[in-house]
Amino acid sequence: MSRKKLSRFEHNRVSENVLEPGKELFDTIKGHWRERYFRNANPIVIEIGCGRGEYTIGLARHYPHLNFIGIDRKGDRIAQGSLLALETGLTNVAFLRTDIYRIQDFFGKDEVNEIWITFPDPQPRVSQLKNRSTDARFLKLYREILIDGGLLHLKTDHDDFFDFSIESLSHNGFEDLVSTRDLYASEMNNLHLGIKTKYEEIFTRKGFSIKYLKCKKAGY
Repeated sequence: MSRKKLSRFEHNRVSENVLEPGKELFDTIKGHWRERYFRNANPIVIEIGCGRGEYTIGLARHYPHLNFIGIDRKGDRIAQGSLLALETGLTNVAFLRTDIYRIQDFFGKDEVNEIWITFPDPQPRVSQLKNRSTDARFLKLYREILIDGGLLHLKTDHDDFFDFSIESLSHNGFEDLVSTRDLYASEMNNLHLGIKTKYEEIFTRKGFSIKYLKCKKAGY
């Protein structure tokens, strides 16, 4: 393992804005994010598969009245977002190191107001479809932690994954879905505040159009 990775893992171990195995809050935070971590009653927004945290950090800068949690299983990625949040003095940001399928272990029912999924692995092979982050089994988990009417956003460059997601969301408890297959040419582009992830920068330089959708949990 490289020295850089070891340094990042050590950073995560001592940083209060990173929750990972071995820390008390990692095992006790479910249902208590507002009082035990953020110490306010503000709405909670999570980013699934946050990578280096570009989107989590970008949104937190624009919306200081909201609480943001970036979720990823890669500790070296999370460390980069954690460092940036600390360097810029952002107190409305946390990072959680875990897998998506364990998300109910860390959030109580109706604890989350909004979910972002930004450039997830499209899992393109037929054998991988069940692992897509918008597969029915994951959408069931998201519905459990989202408030009624809570929003879900998705950004991707992958056409097949986008089509799959539209159908899956429409059949698994989400409604009022709006979408675009070319975000930067769309009226919805101004909602994104110029925030781009690492992969979004790469894809746009290569000429791929960015797909975006927004929907809400049914029942509101």
